[in-house]
Amino acid sequence: MTDQRANGLPFMKMHGLGNDFVVLDARAGDLSVSPALARAIGHRQLGVGFDQLAVIEEGRGDAHLTFYNSDGSLSAACGNATRCIARFLMDETGKSALQLSTARGNLAARDAGDGRTSVNMGAPQLHWQEIPLAHETDTLHLPIEGSPVATGMGNPHCTFFVEDVSAIELAAFGAGIEHHPLYPERTNVQVAQITGADRIRMRVWERGVGITLASGSSSCATAVAAARRGLTGRRVVIDLDGGTLEIDWRDDGVWMTGETAHVFSGVLTPAFLESLS
Repeated sequence: MTDQRANGLPFMKMHGLGNDFVVLDARAGDLSVSPALARAIGHRQLGVGFDQLAVIEEGRGDAHLTFYNSDGSLSAACGNATRCIARFLMDETGKSALQLSTARGNLAARDAGDGRTSVNMGAPQLHWQEIPLAHETDTLHLPIEGSPVATGMGNPHCTFFVEDVSAIELAAFGAGIEHHPLYPERTNVQVAQITGADRIRMRVWERGVGITLASGSSSCATAVAAARRGLTGRRVVIDLDGGTLEIDWRDDGVWMTGETAHVFSGVLTPAFLESLS
């Protein structure tokens, strides 16, 4: 981090429906990110604050993306951050379609018009070993009170269908389910309510983060779970605390479409970076 300490570290602050991110551009190749750095930047009082930290690097296709949760742990997928960065790269390059590589795999992104951005989050993982779960079980009806659905979207998800999402004390509920022994890598938790034909109201607890205003991969997982249960079709609108996403589970993967925002750009000071050593 020698250069970072001497010159400061530029960053961008972005969000997708209030699901907020710090984005570091490492395409110049002189940036190393540690879990400690991610945790420090993610502190909402002593750093910048984020739900996820995203790092842009050179890679296969147009760029490679790496994601960290605010506790410093890695996440293979982050749908809203992928959409935010895709919009940034489209604006930068003038392209209307991109190929982005992630630990989840290669993801296609495209301009959906009216300032919206679509990303194909890939095929859902429905087998217990892929998600992963601790042992073989029916992923459509987990042996957990409330009979939730397990889905993998490059990260694990546990979706509960309830009568009223506002009646759930999400902080306590989500924290307990995140560490359920059935999920050896912990899990993201969604509570979802069917509010109309192919429309879902959803709230999210993200592993390693807590309550978030929105989550792209959680929205994809919930749409897949609802379709598998026969509660909706494969194309749905999901209303989150921070706004609305459109999810379309197609043969080529789960497409997610919505708005993004690049709020501001800044520089982490050399003194801040030096304090981490």
